[in-house]
Amino acid sequence: MRRLPPLGAIEAFVQVARLGSIKAAAEDLALSAPALSRRVQSLERFIAKPLFARRHQAMVLNADGERLLAQIAPVLDSLSDAVESLTSTTEVLRLRLGILPLYASQKLFPRLGELRTSHPELHLDIDTAAHLVSRLGDGLDAVIALSREIDPSFYARRLDRNSVYVIGARSLLERADPVTRPEQLSTLTALVHRDMTDTFTAWRTAAGLDDIEPLAIDHFDSGALMLEAAAQGLGVAFMHASHFEDANDPRLVRLFDIEVESPYSYWFVCRPRALQTKPVKLFHDWLIRTVAEV
Repeated sequence: MRRLPPLGAIEAFVQVARLGSIKAAAEDLALSAPALSRRVQSLERFIAKPLFARRHQAMVLNADGERLLAQIAPVLDSLSDAVESLTSTTEVLRLRLGILPLYASQKLFPRLGELRTSHPELHLDIDTAAHLVSRLGDGLDAVIALSREIDPSFYARRLDRNSVYVIGARSLLERADPVTRPEQLSTLTALVHRDMTDTFTAWRTAAGLDDIEPLAIDHFDSGALMLEAAAQGLGVAFMHASHFEDANDPRLVRLFDIEVESPYSYWFVCRPRALQTKPVKLFHDWLIRTVAEV
């Protein structure tokens, strides 16, 4: 049988690659930083080539490291799941799910009790970091993504269709010169999510108001913070109707009764072969049956 590097060295490499630093990976694996560094170095000696570009306070994968991680990380995750299932007193199925925080809080978490009742053996590891779809197969089994469309090489199921709302503070309607006309957007800041950069232009074009420019456009990577910023009067948020309705925040109102279809939808996404695994299949079927709105 072909000789393999120590499992501890492989585990150390994968954690450093995923977390980007020796310190963070050492804490995660309950090792000292020097001990973890030695494990990574032992793997590099075994392979006879460096896997990282060492930078101040950071470890960045080089091309060889990227290639090795893509092949080895899914195998290590499968090995970890196999050991966990055999050592547990009951069968545990684990799904590593990537999801946007606002969708998780508004749509998924209120229904997780139903999932636990239906499938008590299924447990979720939740990941809200960036670049969800690109990390499928590398630490994530499935994701719920917000996008115009999904690369056809993935399995994808649309979860909703939505309208773009202009969401602002209730005080905008209660002031001396209430904001009731779209032309007044020129005096307001538009709040736009980085994953929904076209919401403002889509709304403006569909409403036939191409000449309107807001005072400024501020970008966010958190839908929850966008809603809070709008409630605090820091601008008007161009978001989905469901974001407004599910927030159920009395401080917020919908401005302008203009119906505009959103170019974005939420999607369930995974690699085609992942749908054949029991955790992904169970979650997918429950999600479509319980949460999906199309």
